[in-house]
Amino acid sequence: MTWLRSLQPRPEAAAVLLCFPHAAGSASFFRPWARELTGFDVHAVQYPGRADRFADDLPTDLVAMAKGLRESLEPLTDRPIVLFGHSMGAIVAYEVARLLETTGVDVPHLVVSGARAAHDPEFAPVGAAQRSDESIMRSLAKLGGTEAELFSDPLLAELAMPYVRADFVMFENYRHVPGDPLRCPTTTVNGTGDGHCSPDRARRWAELTSGAFDALTLPGEHFYLIGHPPYELLRSLG
Repeated sequence: MTWLRSLQPRPEAAAVLLCFPHAAGSASFFRPWARELTGFDVHAVQYPGRADRFADDLPTDLVAMAKGLRESLEPLTDRPIVLFGHSMGAIVAYEVARLLETTGVDVPHLVVSGARAAHDPEFAPVGAAQRSDESIMRSLAKLGGTEAELFSDPLLAELAMPYVRADFVMFENYRHVPGDPLRCPTTTVNGTGDGHCSPDRARRWAELTSGAFDALTLPGEHFYLIGHPPYELLRSLG
């Protein structure tokens, strides 16, 4: 299970919570969640190129990455798997949900956080492949994620920049392929001051599921979940 990290194993838990990090993020971002969400066996995705996967080939195709992830989930499918993804991770979680449902695995709930809907026409590239390292660093700092701290150390920045750029390029190259809507209930979560994805744009996720849809806003900007993690919502899904 190369793709997954069990952050605090609870094999006795009735359900699994699978967390998908944002671009430039890693599985460790969700370690505090594993301590708080005791009703779940919490796992987080470790994308290639970072942390203990530093030597792995960098991802280039988001849908292909989702397929690799889907295969790694087989040992967990004996229990319900709630999916939570933030920003780029929301798109990855959505594609994994599609693959699970098409292979006969019911998804009890998909939570998409801080992300425009996968089919949103404004989901357009901004030229990450051509941007300078400094420009990408500024974008990360503006979004406010903890990874922005990497770039205060030149050595860490040099090590991190290849996977950060790869994530940005992969995310921007993603294009939604129309298909059957999801069957699972879907909830969007957004910060009230998120300039990357407004609550109105997030509500377009309702068009991608035939299941129940709900939208939640919490105080904060794009990384609202650092100060206001949606624990109450997730506990209600366990």
